[in-house]
Amino acid sequence: MSNGNKLGLAILTSLVVGNMVGSGIFMLPRSLSEVASPAGVILAWVLTGLGVLVTALVFGNLAIRKPELTGGPQIYAKQLFKEGSNLSLLSGFMSSWGYWIGNLAGNVAIITTFAGYLSTFFPILTSEAVLFTAGSFTLRVGNAFTFAVCTLLLWGTHFIILRGLENAGKLNFLATAAKVVGFLLFIIIALFAFEASNILPFAEAKIDAAGNSVGLLGQVNNAAVTTLWAFLGVESAVVFAGRAKKKIDVKRATILGLFLALAIYIGISTLVMGLLSQEALVSSQKPLIDAIEVVLGPIGGKVLAGIGLISLFGSTIGWVMLSAEIPYQAAKQGIFLNPFKKENKHGMPVFSLVLTNLLGQLFIFSTVSNSISQAFDFVVYIATLAYLVPYLIASLFQVKLTFTGETYVHNKGRKLDMVIGVLASIYSIWVIIAGTADIKTFLFGVILLASGILFYPKVRRSQSLTNK
Repeated sequence: MSNGNKLGLAILTSLVVGNMVGSGIFMLPRSLSEVASPAGVILAWVLTGLGVLVTALVFGNLAIRKPELTGGPQIYAKQLFKEGSNLSLLSGFMSSWGYWIGNLAGNVAIITTFAGYLSTFFPILTSEAVLFTAGSFTLRVGNAFTFAVCTLLLWGTHFIILRGLENAGKLNFLATAAKVVGFLLFIIIALFAFEASNILPFAEAKIDAAGNSVGLLGQVNNAAVTTLWAFLGVESAVVFAGRAKKKIDVKRATILGLFLALAIYIGISTLVMGLLSQEALVSSQKPLIDAIEVVLGPIGGKVLAGIGLISLFGSTIGWVMLSAEIPYQAAKQGIFLNPFKKENKHGMPVFSLVLTNLLGQLFIFSTVSNSISQAFDFVVYIATLAYLVPYLIASLFQVKLTFTGETYVHNKGRKLDMVIGVLASIYSIWVIIAGTADIKTFLFGVILLASGILFYPKVRRSQSLTNK
Protein backbone atom coordinates (compact mmCIF):
# COMPACT_ATOMS: atom_id res chain seq x y z
CA MET A 1 0.00 0.00 0.00
CA SER A 2 1.43 3.38 -1.01
CA ASN A 3 2.04 6.02 1.64
CA GLY A 4 -0.60 8.20 -0.01
CA ASN A 5 -3.26 5.66 0.98
CA LYS A 6 -2.10 5.60 4.60
CA LEU A 7 -3.98 7.38 7.37
CA GLY A 8 -2.38 10.09 9.48
CA LEU A 9 -3.14 11.26 13.01
CA ALA A 10 -5.82 13.78 12.00
CA ILE A 11 -7.86 11.29 9.95
CA LEU A 12 -7.54 8.54 12.55
CA THR A 13 -8.71 10.95 15.25
CA SER A 14 -11.68 12.04 13.15
CA LEU A 15 -12.66 8.39 12.69
CA VAL A 16 -12.63 7.86 16.46
CA VAL A 17 -14.65 10.99 17.23
CA GLY A 18 -17.05 10.49 14.31
CA ASN A 19 -17.90 6.92 15.29
CA MET A 20 -18.25 7.66 19.01
CA VAL A 21 -20.39 10.77 18.69
CA GLY A 22 -23.44 9.25 17.00
CA SER A 23 -26.94 8.51 18.24
CA GLY A 24 -25.91 8.71 21.88
CA ILE A 25 -25.54 12.47 21.84
CA PHE A 26 -29.17 12.82 20.76
CA MET A 27 -30.88 10.37 23.13
CA LEU A 28 -28.60 9.77 26.14
CA PRO A 29 -29.52 12.98 28.03
CA ARG A 30 -33.02 11.53 28.49
CA SER A 31 -31.87 7.99 29.30
CA LEU A 32 -29.42 9.22 31.93
CA SER A 33 -31.85 11.63 33.61
CA GLU A 34 -34.27 8.75 33.99
CA VAL A 35 -31.88 6.81 36.25
CA ALA A 36 -29.68 9.49 37.81
CA SER A 37 -29.74 12.99 39.28
CA PRO A 38 -27.56 15.69 37.66
CA ALA A 39 -24.73 14.85 40.06
CA GLY A 40 -25.09 11.16 39.23
CA VAL A 41 -25.04 11.86 35.49
CA ILE A 42 -21.83 13.92 35.66
CA LEU A 43 -20.14 11.41 37.98
CA ALA A 44 -21.14 8.55 35.66
CA TRP A 45 -19.55 10.37 32.70
CA VAL A 46 -16.32 10.95 34.62
CA LEU A 47 -16.02 7.35 35.87
CA THR A 48 -16.91 5.95 32.46
CA GLY A 49 -14.38 8.27 30.86
CA LEU A 50 -11.66 6.94 33.18
CA GLY A 51 -12.71 3.34 32.50
CA VAL A 52 -12.71 3.84 28.75
CA LEU A 53 -9.39 5.69 29.02
CA VAL A 54 -7.58 2.64 30.41
CA THR A 55 -9.35 0.51 27.78
CA ALA A 56 -8.20 2.94 25.07
CA LEU A 57 -4.64 2.72 26.41
CA VAL A 58 -4.90 -1.06 26.04
CA PHE A 59 -5.99 -0.73 22.40
CA GLY A 60 -3.22 1.73 21.64
CA ASN A 61 -0.57 -0.38 23.33
CA LEU A 62 -1.61 -3.59 21.55
CA ALA A 63 -1.62 -1.80 18.19
CA ILE A 64 2.06 -1.00 18.77
CA ARG A 65 3.13 -4.32 20.29
CA LYS A 66 1.09 -6.55 17.96
CA PRO A 67 0.87 -4.57 14.68
CA GLU A 68 0.12 -7.72 12.68
CA LEU A 69 -3.20 -8.16 14.52
CA THR A 70 -5.59 -5.72 12.85
CA GLY A 71 -9.36 -5.55 12.40
CA GLY A 72 -10.66 -4.71 15.87
CA PRO A 73 -10.40 -5.77 19.52
CA GLN A 74 -12.11 -9.12 18.93
CA ILE A 75 -9.08 -10.35 16.99
CA TYR A 76 -7.08 -10.70 20.21
CA ALA A 77 -9.37 -13.47 21.48
CA LYS A 78 -7.66 -16.24 19.56
CA GLN A 79 -4.29 -15.08 20.88
CA LEU A 80 -5.27 -15.94 24.45
CA PHE A 81 -4.75 -19.63 23.71
CA LYS A 82 -2.28 -21.81 21.85
CA GLU A 83 -2.17 -20.94 18.15
CA GLY A 84 -4.10 -23.42 16.02
CA SER A 85 -5.89 -25.00 18.99
CA ASN A 86 -9.64 -25.49 19.23
CA LEU A 87 -9.80 -23.00 22.09
CA SER A 88 -8.05 -20.40 19.96
CA LEU A 89 -10.52 -20.86 17.10
CA LEU A 90 -13.55 -20.97 19.41
CA SER A 91 -12.60 -17.82 21.31
CA GLY A 92 -11.83 -15.96 18.06
CA PHE A 93 -15.16 -16.94 16.55
CA MET A 94 -17.29 -16.21 19.64
CA SER A 95 -15.62 -12.85 20.23
CA SER A 96 -16.19 -11.86 16.59
CA TRP A 97 -19.78 -13.05 16.88
CA GLY A 98 -20.37 -10.92 19.98
CA TYR A 99 -18.73 -7.88 18.40
CA TRP A 100 -20.86 -8.33 15.29
CA ILE A 101 -24.10 -8.67 17.31
CA GLY A 102 -23.18 -5.54 19.25
CA ASN A 103 -22.68 -3.57 16.05
CA LEU A 104 -25.89 -4.60 14.34
CA ALA A 105 -27.90 -3.91 17.51
CA GLY A 106 -26.22 -0.53 17.78
CA ASN A 107 -27.24 0.26 14.21
CA VAL A 108 -30.86 -0.05 15.28
CA ALA A 109 -30.33 2.46 18.10
CA ILE A 110 -29.07 4.98 15.53
CA ILE A 111 -31.93 4.22 13.14
CA THR A 112 -34.64 4.54 15.82
CA THR A 113 -33.10 7.85 16.93
CA PHE A 114 -33.40 9.04 13.33
CA ALA A 115 -37.13 8.26 13.44
CA GLY A 116 -37.45 10.14 16.73
CA TYR A 117 -35.97 13.32 15.28
CA LEU A 118 -37.96 12.96 12.07
CA SER A 119 -41.10 13.30 14.21
CA THR A 120 -40.20 17.01 14.57
CA PHE A 121 -41.34 17.40 10.96
CA PHE A 122 -43.91 14.58 10.94
CA PRO A 123 -45.74 14.39 14.31
CA ILE A 124 -47.69 11.38 13.10
CA LEU A 125 -44.65 9.28 14.07
CA THR A 126 -45.64 9.78 17.72
CA SER A 127 -49.40 9.38 17.23
CA GLU A 128 -51.11 7.26 19.91
CA ALA A 129 -54.16 6.56 17.72
CA VAL A 130 -54.93 2.84 17.55
CA LEU A 131 -54.54 1.26 14.11
CA PHE A 132 -55.79 -2.18 15.11
CA THR A 133 -55.88 -4.55 18.07
CA ALA A 134 -55.35 -8.33 18.06
CA GLY A 135 -55.73 -9.94 21.47
CA SER A 136 -53.32 -8.25 23.88
CA PHE A 137 -51.38 -6.61 21.02
CA THR A 138 -52.21 -3.06 19.99
CA LEU A 139 -50.61 -1.42 16.98
CA ARG A 140 -50.64 2.36 17.14
CA VAL A 141 -50.33 4.66 14.13
CA GLY A 142 -47.08 6.19 15.39
CA ASN A 143 -45.45 2.80 15.89
CA ALA A 144 -46.47 1.62 12.42
CA PHE A 145 -45.02 4.71 10.71
CA THR A 146 -41.87 4.54 12.84
CA PHE A 147 -41.35 0.93 11.79
CA ALA A 148 -41.75 1.90 8.13
CA VAL A 149 -39.27 4.80 8.41
CA CYS A 150 -36.67 2.65 10.19
CA THR A 151 -37.02 -0.09 7.60
CA LEU A 152 -36.62 2.33 4.68
CA LEU A 153 -33.51 3.90 6.23
CA LEU A 154 -31.91 0.51 6.87
CA TRP A 155 -32.39 -0.83 3.36
CA GLY A 156 -31.79 2.51 1.66
CA THR A 157 -28.39 2.62 3.37
CA HIS A 158 -27.86 -0.99 2.36
CA PHE A 159 -28.17 -0.22 -1.36
CA ILE A 160 -25.99 2.90 -1.09
CA ILE A 161 -23.17 0.84 0.44
CA LEU A 162 -23.53 -1.95 -2.12
CA ARG A 163 -22.62 0.57 -4.84
CA GLY A 164 -19.16 1.02 -3.31
CA LEU A 165 -17.18 2.84 -0.65
CA GLU A 166 -16.60 6.08 -2.59
CA ASN A 167 -20.18 7.38 -2.64
CA ALA A 168 -20.90 6.12 0.86
CA GLY A 169 -17.73 7.79 2.12
CA LYS A 170 -18.67 11.16 0.60
CA LEU A 171 -22.10 11.08 2.19
CA ASN A 172 -20.57 10.15 5.54
CA PHE A 173 -18.09 13.05 5.34
CA LEU A 174 -20.83 15.61 4.61
CA ALA A 175 -22.92 14.27 7.48
CA THR A 176 -19.97 14.56 9.87
CA ALA A 177 -19.43 18.20 8.91
CA ALA A 178 -23.12 18.93 9.57
CA LYS A 179 -22.81 17.19 12.94
CA VAL A 180 -19.99 19.48 14.06
CA VAL A 181 -21.91 22.60 12.99
CA GLY A 182 -24.99 21.43 14.86
CA PHE A 183 -23.15 20.78 18.11
CA LEU A 184 -21.41 24.15 18.01
CA LEU A 185 -24.75 25.85 17.39
CA PHE A 186 -26.36 24.02 20.29
CA ILE A 187 -23.52 24.67 22.76
CA ILE A 188 -23.32 28.41 22.02
CA ILE A 189 -27.07 28.91 22.43
CA ALA A 190 -27.36 26.68 25.50
CA LEU A 191 -24.56 28.52 27.33
CA PHE A 192 -26.58 31.74 27.22
CA ALA A 193 -29.90 30.09 28.13
CA PHE A 194 -28.70 27.76 30.91
CA GLU A 195 -30.96 27.82 33.99
CA ALA A 196 -29.26 26.56 37.16
CA SER A 197 -32.64 25.97 38.80
CA ASN A 198 -33.32 23.11 36.37
CA ILE A 199 -30.47 21.02 37.80
CA LEU A 200 -31.60 21.51 41.39
CA PRO A 201 -31.65 19.54 43.58
CA PHE A 202 -28.24 18.62 42.18
CA ALA A 203 -27.92 15.34 44.07
CA GLU A 204 -31.10 13.57 45.12
CA ALA A 205 -32.29 10.01 45.43
CA LYS A 206 -34.06 8.43 42.45
CA ILE A 207 -36.99 6.04 42.68
CA ASP A 208 -36.60 2.91 40.56
CA ALA A 209 -39.34 0.85 38.87
CA ALA A 210 -39.78 -1.24 42.03
CA GLY A 211 -40.34 1.87 44.15
CA ASN A 212 -36.96 1.68 45.88
CA SER A 213 -34.85 4.75 46.64
CA VAL A 214 -31.52 4.77 44.77
CA GLY A 215 -28.62 6.81 46.17
CA LEU A 216 -25.85 8.57 44.25
CA LEU A 217 -23.55 5.56 43.93
CA GLY A 218 -26.47 3.36 42.91
CA GLN A 219 -27.38 5.89 40.23
CA VAL A 220 -23.85 5.81 38.85
CA ASN A 221 -24.02 2.01 38.79
CA ASN A 222 -27.32 2.10 36.89
CA ALA A 223 -25.96 4.63 34.41
CA ALA A 224 -22.74 2.68 33.72
CA VAL A 225 -23.99 0.75 30.69
CA THR A 226 -25.75 3.77 29.21
CA THR A 227 -22.71 6.05 29.45
CA LEU A 228 -20.45 3.36 28.00
CA TRP A 229 -22.70 3.27 24.92
CA ALA A 230 -21.49 6.77 24.12
CA PHE A 231 -17.89 5.56 23.81
CA LEU A 232 -18.47 2.54 21.61
CA GLY A 233 -16.28 3.20 18.61
CA VAL A 234 -13.26 4.26 20.66
CA GLU A 235 -11.50 1.29 19.03
CA SER A 236 -12.06 2.68 15.51
CA ALA A 237 -8.41 3.68 15.07
CA VAL A 238 -7.43 0.13 16.07
CA VAL A 239 -9.70 -1.30 13.36
CA PHE A 240 -7.80 0.83 10.81
CA ALA A 241 -4.36 0.21 12.35
CA GLY A 242 -3.22 -1.61 9.22
CA ARG A 243 -3.67 1.64 7.25
CA ALA A 244 -1.93 3.96 9.73
CA LYS A 245 1.20 5.83 8.62
CA LYS A 246 2.68 5.33 12.09
CA LYS A 247 1.57 2.73 14.63
CA ILE A 248 2.05 5.26 17.43
CA ASP A 249 -0.63 7.42 15.76
CA VAL A 250 -3.20 4.72 16.53
CA LYS A 251 -2.62 5.18 20.25
CA ARG A 252 -2.48 8.97 20.01
CA ALA A 253 -5.67 9.17 17.93
CA THR A 254 -7.52 6.86 20.30
CA ILE A 255 -6.66 8.94 23.38
CA LEU A 256 -7.19 12.31 21.69
CA GLY A 257 -10.49 11.21 20.18
CA LEU A 258 -11.66 9.91 23.55
CA PHE A 259 -11.00 13.23 25.31
CA LEU A 260 -12.73 15.20 22.54
CA ALA A 261 -15.80 12.97 22.69
CA LEU A 262 -15.88 13.08 26.51
CA ALA A 263 -15.84 16.89 26.43
CA ILE A 264 -18.73 16.93 23.93
CA TYR A 265 -20.83 14.46 25.91
CA ILE A 266 -20.34 16.05 29.33
CA GLY A 267 -20.90 19.52 27.90
CA ILE A 268 -24.10 18.76 26.03
CA SER A 269 -25.55 16.48 28.74
CA THR A 270 -25.03 19.18 31.37
CA LEU A 271 -26.41 21.97 29.16
CA VAL A 272 -29.55 19.98 28.28
CA MET A 273 -30.23 19.47 31.98
CA GLY A 274 -30.03 23.25 32.38
CA LEU A 275 -32.54 23.93 29.62
CA LEU A 276 -35.23 21.38 30.54
CA SER A 277 -36.76 20.41 33.86
CA GLN A 278 -36.02 16.87 35.02
CA GLU A 279 -39.63 15.84 34.35
CA ALA A 280 -39.60 17.22 30.81
CA LEU A 281 -36.23 15.64 30.05
CA VAL A 282 -37.24 12.16 31.23
CA SER A 283 -40.40 12.18 29.09
CA SER A 284 -38.70 13.56 25.95
CA GLN A 285 -38.38 11.49 22.76
CA LYS A 286 -35.94 14.05 21.27
CA PRO A 287 -34.26 15.89 24.16
CA LEU A 288 -31.89 18.14 22.20
CA ILE A 289 -34.74 19.42 20.03
CA ASP A 290 -37.02 20.02 23.00
CA ALA A 291 -34.19 21.83 24.80
CA ILE A 292 -33.40 24.19 21.91
CA GLU A 293 -37.11 24.93 21.37
CA VAL A 294 -37.25 26.33 24.91
CA VAL A 295 -34.89 29.07 23.72
CA LEU A 296 -35.59 29.55 20.01
CA GLY A 297 -39.05 28.07 19.61
CA PRO A 298 -40.18 25.64 16.87
CA ILE A 299 -37.92 27.14 14.17
CA GLY A 300 -34.76 26.46 16.19
CA GLY A 301 -35.98 22.94 16.88
CA LYS A 302 -36.54 22.25 13.21
CA VAL A 303 -33.08 23.54 12.24
CA LEU A 304 -31.36 21.37 14.83
CA ALA A 305 -33.58 18.42 13.94
CA GLY A 306 -32.56 18.76 10.30
CA ILE A 307 -28.89 18.80 11.24
CA GLY A 308 -29.49 15.83 13.52
CA LEU A 309 -31.13 13.85 10.73
CA ILE A 310 -28.18 14.47 8.42
CA SER A 311 -25.77 13.46 11.18
CA LEU A 312 -27.68 10.29 12.01
CA PHE A 313 -27.92 9.36 8.35
CA GLY A 314 -24.13 9.59 8.12
CA SER A 315 -23.73 7.55 11.31
CA THR A 316 -26.02 4.88 9.90
CA ILE A 317 -23.85 4.57 6.79
CA GLY A 318 -20.66 4.35 8.84
CA TRP A 319 -21.86 1.79 11.34
CA VAL A 320 -23.66 -0.44 8.81
CA MET A 321 -20.41 -0.54 6.82
CA LEU A 322 -18.46 -1.43 9.98
CA SER A 323 -20.99 -4.08 11.00
CA ALA A 324 -20.70 -5.88 7.68
CA GLU A 325 -16.91 -5.57 7.71
CA ILE A 326 -16.45 -7.38 11.05
CA PRO A 327 -17.57 -10.90 10.02
CA TYR A 328 -16.10 -10.33 6.55
CA GLN A 329 -12.61 -9.70 7.93
CA ALA A 330 -13.00 -12.48 10.50
CA ALA A 331 -13.93 -14.94 7.73
CA LYS A 332 -10.85 -13.92 5.74
CA GLN A 333 -8.76 -14.76 8.80
CA GLY A 334 -10.39 -18.19 9.15
CA ILE A 335 -12.37 -17.56 12.34
CA PHE A 336 -15.84 -17.03 10.84
CA LEU A 337 -18.20 -18.67 8.37
CA ASN A 338 -16.86 -18.88 4.81
CA PRO A 339 -19.91 -17.34 3.03
CA PHE A 340 -19.12 -14.02 4.73
CA LYS A 341 -16.08 -13.66 2.44
CA LYS A 342 -18.31 -13.20 -0.62
CA GLU A 343 -17.89 -9.83 -2.38
CA ASN A 344 -19.81 -8.05 -5.13
CA LYS A 345 -18.21 -6.38 -8.18
CA HIS A 346 -17.55 -3.23 -6.13
CA GLY A 347 -15.55 -5.21 -3.57
CA MET A 348 -18.25 -4.92 -0.90
CA PRO A 349 -19.00 -7.86 1.48
CA VAL A 350 -22.43 -8.55 -0.03
CA PHE A 351 -23.39 -11.68 1.95
CA SER A 352 -22.28 -10.13 5.23
CA LEU A 353 -24.17 -6.91 4.48
CA VAL A 354 -27.42 -8.69 3.57
CA LEU A 355 -27.41 -10.96 6.61
CA THR A 356 -26.38 -8.15 8.97
CA ASN A 357 -29.28 -5.99 7.84
CA LEU A 358 -31.78 -8.87 7.93
CA LEU A 359 -30.88 -9.40 11.57
CA GLY A 360 -31.07 -5.65 12.14
CA GLN A 361 -34.59 -5.74 10.73
CA LEU A 362 -35.57 -8.15 13.50
CA PHE A 363 -34.45 -5.61 16.11
CA ILE A 364 -36.48 -2.92 14.35
CA PHE A 365 -39.63 -4.92 15.13
CA SER A 366 -39.20 -3.64 18.71
CA THR A 367 -40.51 -0.27 17.49
CA VAL A 368 -43.89 -1.84 16.64
CA SER A 369 -44.89 -2.29 20.28
CA ASN A 370 -42.59 0.16 22.11
CA SER A 371 -41.93 3.86 21.98
CA ILE A 372 -38.79 5.14 20.27
CA SER A 373 -37.12 5.80 23.62
CA GLN A 374 -37.92 2.31 24.92
CA ALA A 375 -36.58 0.71 21.74
CA PHE A 376 -33.42 2.83 22.02
CA ASP A 377 -32.83 1.84 25.66
CA PHE A 378 -33.35 -1.85 24.86
CA VAL A 379 -30.89 -2.08 21.97
CA VAL A 380 -28.34 0.10 23.80
CA TYR A 381 -28.16 -2.48 26.58
CA ILE A 382 -27.90 -5.39 24.17
CA ALA A 383 -25.24 -3.70 22.04
CA THR A 384 -23.14 -2.46 24.95
CA LEU A 385 -23.05 -5.81 26.74
CA ALA A 386 -22.05 -7.49 23.48
CA TYR A 387 -19.22 -5.00 22.98
CA LEU A 388 -17.86 -5.61 26.46
CA VAL A 389 -16.83 -9.14 25.54
CA PRO A 390 -14.11 -8.12 23.03
CA TYR A 391 -13.17 -5.15 25.25
CA LEU A 392 -12.57 -7.51 28.17
CA ILE A 393 -10.68 -9.94 25.96
CA ALA A 394 -8.32 -7.22 24.70
CA SER A 395 -7.64 -6.18 28.29
CA LEU A 396 -6.94 -9.77 29.34
CA PHE A 397 -4.62 -10.20 26.36
CA GLN A 398 -2.57 -7.22 27.51
CA VAL A 399 -2.36 -8.76 30.98
CA LYS A 400 -1.17 -11.99 29.36
CA LEU A 401 1.57 -10.17 27.42
CA THR A 402 2.82 -8.42 30.56
CA PHE A 403 2.76 -11.70 32.47
CA THR A 404 4.75 -13.63 29.84
CA GLY A 405 6.98 -10.67 28.96
CA GLU A 406 6.35 -11.13 25.23
CA THR A 407 7.23 -7.99 23.19
CA TYR A 408 8.85 -6.35 26.24
CA VAL A 409 12.58 -5.57 26.06
CA HIS A 410 14.32 -5.14 29.42
CA ASN A 411 10.83 -5.07 31.01
CA LYS A 412 10.40 -1.41 29.99
CA GLY A 413 6.83 -0.30 30.71
CA ARG A 414 5.80 -3.83 31.66
CA LYS A 415 4.53 -3.09 35.19
CA LEU A 416 2.57 -0.01 34.10
CA ASP A 417 0.95 -1.91 31.23
CA MET A 418 0.00 -4.70 33.62
CA VAL A 419 -1.72 -2.21 35.94
CA ILE A 420 -3.56 -0.63 32.99
CA GLY A 421 -4.63 -4.06 31.69
CA VAL A 422 -5.92 -5.11 35.12
CA LEU A 423 -7.84 -1.83 35.58
CA ALA A 424 -9.39 -2.13 32.10
CA SER A 425 -10.42 -5.72 32.88
CA ILE A 426 -11.99 -4.67 36.19
CA TYR A 427 -13.88 -1.86 34.46
CA SER A 428 -15.30 -4.19 31.81
CA ILE A 429 -16.36 -6.72 34.45
CA TRP A 430 -17.98 -3.97 36.54
CA VAL A 431 -20.09 -2.72 33.63
CA ILE A 432 -21.06 -6.29 32.69
CA ILE A 433 -22.27 -6.89 36.26
CA ALA A 434 -24.11 -3.54 36.33
CA GLY A 435 -25.72 -4.25 32.98
CA THR A 436 -26.97 -7.69 33.99
CA ALA A 437 -29.13 -6.28 36.81
CA ASP A 438 -32.09 -6.32 34.40
CA ILE A 439 -32.52 -10.09 34.16
CA LYS A 440 -34.85 -9.97 31.13
CA THR A 441 -32.46 -7.93 29.01
CA PHE A 442 -29.51 -9.94 30.29
CA LEU A 443 -31.07 -13.27 29.31
CA PHE A 444 -31.97 -11.98 25.86
CA GLY A 445 -28.42 -10.75 25.39
CA VAL A 446 -26.98 -14.08 26.54
CA ILE A 447 -29.22 -15.95 24.10
CA LEU A 448 -28.02 -13.73 21.24
CA LEU A 449 -24.36 -14.22 22.15
CA ALA A 450 -24.69 -17.94 22.88
CA SER A 451 -26.53 -18.53 19.59
CA GLY A 452 -23.18 -18.25 17.86
CA ILE A 453 -22.15 -21.63 19.24
CA LEU A 454 -24.65 -23.27 16.86
CA PHE A 455 -22.50 -22.18 13.91
CA TYR A 456 -19.10 -22.97 15.39
CA PRO A 457 -18.95 -26.57 14.04
CA LYS A 458 -19.15 -25.18 10.47
CA VAL A 459 -16.28 -22.79 11.19
CA ARG A 460 -14.24 -25.64 12.63
CA ARG A 461 -14.89 -27.86 9.59
CA SER A 462 -13.92 -25.03 7.22
CA GLN A 463 -10.72 -24.44 9.13
CA SER A 464 -9.86 -28.15 9.08
CA LEU A 465 -10.30 -28.31 5.31
CA THR A 466 -8.13 -25.21 4.86
CA ASN A 467 -5.31 -26.72 6.92
CA LYS A 468 -5.26 -29.98 4.96
